[in-house]
Amino acid sequence: MDILRYGAFTDRPDGGNPAGVVLDARGLDDAAMLRVAADVGYSETAFATADGLPAGTHRLRYFSPRAEVDFCGHATVATAVALAERSAPGRLTFLTNAGQVDIATAADAGAVTATFTTVPASSTPAAPDDVDAALRALHWSATDLDPGFPPHVAYAGAHHLVLAAATRERLADLAYDVDALGALCHARGWTTVHLFHRASDTLFHARDPFPVGGVVEDPATGAAGAAFGAYLRGLGKVAAGTPFTVRQGEDMGRPSVLTVTPLADGRVSVTGRAVPLD
Repeated sequence: MDILRYGAFTDRPDGGNPAGVVLDARGLDDAAMLRVAADVGYSETAFATADGLPAGTHRLRYFSPRAEVDFCGHATVATAVALAERSAPGRLTFLTNAGQVDIATAADAGAVTATFTTVPASSTPAAPDDVDAALRALHWSATDLDPGFPPHVAYAGAHHLVLAAATRERLADLAYDVDALGALCHARGWTTVHLFHRASDTLFHARDPFPVGGVVEDPATGAAGAAFGAYLRGLGKVAAGTPFTVRQGEDMGRPSVLTVTPLADGRVSVTGRAVPLD
């Protein structure tokens, strides 16, 4: 079994979010995939199989070191780039637990860029009690939030609590109760808590605690970025068809760039590069 390692949403090995990629996972059961993901130690490892499927179509599953995840954006980008590098850029279809995800890969200045388009995405107001519990776990107060961006739970293949920091300084200072936030995320079915600060109408800084996956923080989170696109579209902050940029990982020393575009059909596309780490 060949286990590849890629950094996603970056063009340099010391940036982005590392992902494990197994391009041929035939013969691996759930326990084996979980064991491989734990050994790799990244927030997610993707396992692809293509047996019995049309050309360009792959069944894709994602495992954190602790559990299977229905959808993972950065591992999707890493897998798409790995496949394109071994054949040719073009279109792919990934069949995930969350549904069908369409992929477009393209050569770009000697590198490969991948764009995934999610299942239909949505965003709904978060329950006040859940927001209060999340703020306690984060050691934040209600005054740390930007009142122009109400708390929501957004979905684009996985659920994420979305909270807006009123200042960039508040976002940069992240020291939370891992056990408390992890228990809340488990209870509510949230994959991450997507914390962000608006720098401009088309630029946002973000951080994503990921305690349910056994990772304190993700330096780039494509699934949360896609859900965030649904959130901004639902609030009327970004029009369908208008791309915006999410900068993530800078406070961790692993800068990442995601380009997110809410679509008129209710889906969201996310674009980024990936580079081998081996």
